Amino acid sequence: MSRVDATDYRTHSQRRRFRACHNPPVSSDTGVTSAPTQQRQADRERRPIAFAVLLVVLGVIGWIAAFALTLDKFASLSPGSEALGCDFSLLVQCSANLKSAQGAIFGFPNPLIGVAAWIAPIVVGAGLLAGARFDRWFWALFNLGFVFALGFVGWLIATSIFALGTLCPWCMLTWAVVIPGFWLVTLRNLREGVFPVPSGVSRFAAAAYGWTPFITLVCYLAIAVMAQVRLDVLSYL
Repeated sequence: MSRVDATDYRTHSQRRRFRACHNPPVSSDTGVTSAPTQQRQADRERRPIAFAVLLVVLGVIGWIAAFALTLDKFASLSPGSEALGCDFSLLVQCSANLKSAQGAIFGFPNPLIGVAAWIAPIVVGAGLLAGARFDRWFWALFNLGFVFALGFVGWLIATSIFALGTLCPWCMLTWAVVIPGFWLVTLRNLREGVFPVPSGVSRFAAAAYGWTPFITLVCYLAIAVMAQVRLDVLSYL
């Protein structure tokens, strides 16, 4: 081989290597997929589908409860209004809760908070389903919202059972979705390292995450026991 031929051969080999490096394989009948396609598939596999769906479902249920309570509040303000549709008995009713001072703790009806706040988990869940990713600060603020919701709901539970002596149906539905929402988001964030906690706490949160339904059930049971001890709910059945 002459010197010119050897030079042409090396140049041709370098060009082939350059094309191979800058043109990844594309989809073909052999089953080879391109790098962008593989990345999209990996993103879909890492997408927290169940978590996102639960956020949307909880958000929708909570929003419906808040909206229904808002309508009942407006109905109770009309002149000559009769019993609300959620008033079933002296024990199970909404009127006492809506007309009490505790029903407008910030100067406006409490349900308006839910109408605005429950949009957040719906949007976050839908975003996750669409492939969105959020920074740590966003998850921390989102978690802070659920911490406030749980604290507020805990106060409302105590007020309803121990002060007003009633069980508001729409209120109880709100309690029922705030509790699992708090545990899902908090345990998820601890597991994913959103908060600077020891590794042992993260491992515990990862193990406890799968027990969220059981933890939620225990919380429901604790509320039921308090209601029975204070209000003797079974005697109304």
